[in-house]
Amino acid sequence: MLISSVGYAQKQHKKLVNTLQKHTYFLASDELQGRRAGDLGEQKASAYIAEQFKRNGILPKGSDGFFQPFSINDGRMVEGSTVLKINEKTLRVGIDFEVLSNSSNGSFSGDASPSIHESNQPWLIDLADALEENKENPHFDLNNLLTEKIKNAKNKQASAIVFFNSAGQDIIAFNGKDRSEQTPIPVVYLKKSALDKHLTDLTSTYHIVSSVSFSPKIRNARNVVGYIDNGSPLTVVIGAHLDHLGYGEDGNSMIKGGVPSIHNGADDNASGTSSLIELSSILKKSKQKKFNYLFIAFSAEELGLNGSKYFVENPTISLNSVNYMINMDMVGRMNDSTNSITLGGYGTSPSWKNIIDAVKDKPFVIKYDSSGTGPSDHTSFYRKDIPVLFFFTGLHTDYHKPSDDADKINYLGMAKVVQFIQQMIELDKPAQKIAFTKTRETQTTTSARFSVSMGIMPDYSYSGNGVRVDGVSDNRPAKKAGILAGDIVKQLGEYKTPSVEAYMQALSKFKKGDKTTALVLRKDQEISFEIVF
Repeated sequence: MLISSVGYAQKQHKKLVNTLQKHTYFLASDELQGRRAGDLGEQKASAYIAEQFKRNGILPKGSDGFFQPFSINDGRMVEGSTVLKINEKTLRVGIDFEVLSNSSNGSFSGDASPSIHESNQPWLIDLADALEENKENPHFDLNNLLTEKIKNAKNKQASAIVFFNSAGQDIIAFNGKDRSEQTPIPVVYLKKSALDKHLTDLTSTYHIVSSVSFSPKIRNARNVVGYIDNGSPLTVVIGAHLDHLGYGEDGNSMIKGGVPSIHNGADDNASGTSSLIELSSILKKSKQKKFNYLFIAFSAEELGLNGSKYFVENPTISLNSVNYMINMDMVGRMNDSTNSITLGGYGTSPSWKNIIDAVKDKPFVIKYDSSGTGPSDHTSFYRKDIPVLFFFTGLHTDYHKPSDDADKINYLGMAKVVQFIQQMIELDKPAQKIAFTKTRETQTTTSARFSVSMGIMPDYSYSGNGVRVDGVSDNRPAKKAGILAGDIVKQLGEYKTPSVEAYMQALSKFKKGDKTTALVLRKDQEISFEIVF
């Protein structure tokens, strides 16, 4: 009987390895074009996962069958009705002129000259002299220059501004993801090629007619949600994100410049998604019925945990019934020599030690990280006071590169992770819901380098101007000052913070012991708080 049992186990293990490989090769294939959230490849991936859930006998638990659609605000786009005419010659947006990224909507017309600026008329402003004056200035900031010139023009009752640079190359390009405050008047930029054709004499007067119009740029993504109802009062959530970077259009590729290439994301995170599919199959067949199971393949994780945040704000089951959440992100590169895995979230419940220790024969070395937060979807559940455990086999040189391909995955290592999670859940003997404990916060990665922190958790899905606070850490500057979850940080000292990256850059200007003020929008009221780092 022992020989027969061992042989059966080996056969099942081999079958699991082969199935994980099959899923991963499809999800990380060129056909899916990098599974960028909102794109066709992501739709194909989510459809595949839904079909696998259905085959495994899993119930649909989204808001639309297996799917939970949600929208992503991708910034602003210039509408086709936007136009600029100079002396009745029509110029083309994006070719002859650009709209300033944070320009206000509006129409204007009038007569203008670069040499004379009149009230209630559009102004033609040459930036050449200011750029020349500041070419050796290491602290020069173009945005600050534009802001000052726009403010001055508005104060002198200009109806609009047409910037240009008579002395050099184009310096302004439209950025739809710019979250800076909108300008008080419409602002456009005349490109050098059009300048040479349409403003041939900088002492002359020109008749200008323009209409500037924006609309939100929306991408539609979807989570995939399946359910096993065992009639238990407690549910275990198991998740993994299905999306990746596409061709790197969102600026999150580690490859800068060059020809755009498909980022297949085999480890990040076809590995976790494939493991999720197989766990749904295994737990459906399990004789243990202590828990219900909710399986979620999240989209738009790469954009800032959008899918998981949307789910916890719009759950399809009661979050009060959730015992804990298990997240698998990048579980496909277990190193054969170290044979190790990192478990994040270990400090989110005192029960994790006993639950993990119940698996006597661990197939790998475990490194523990106590923090309940990090750059993956378990963070969204942690912020709802739900214990989390994050499975991660480590970074590698192919991270966020086109070279993260399916032939580099350690499928035996993936199978170890799946089987460990299965055993850990099945050996758990719950008498009641496990306790939740708060942990330290993991610092968000950024291009900025800073030595201080306010102790806020930014809401990365927020698309407005400023940094919305998703949570506040105890005994940190923000908490001591009185900043609350839901507040929007607009400025630190003299530094505006229209985005999370700008906020991080602002933090890099301070050191421990410094004092500054934080300008915060709370509902409709701006409040200034003193911050001591």
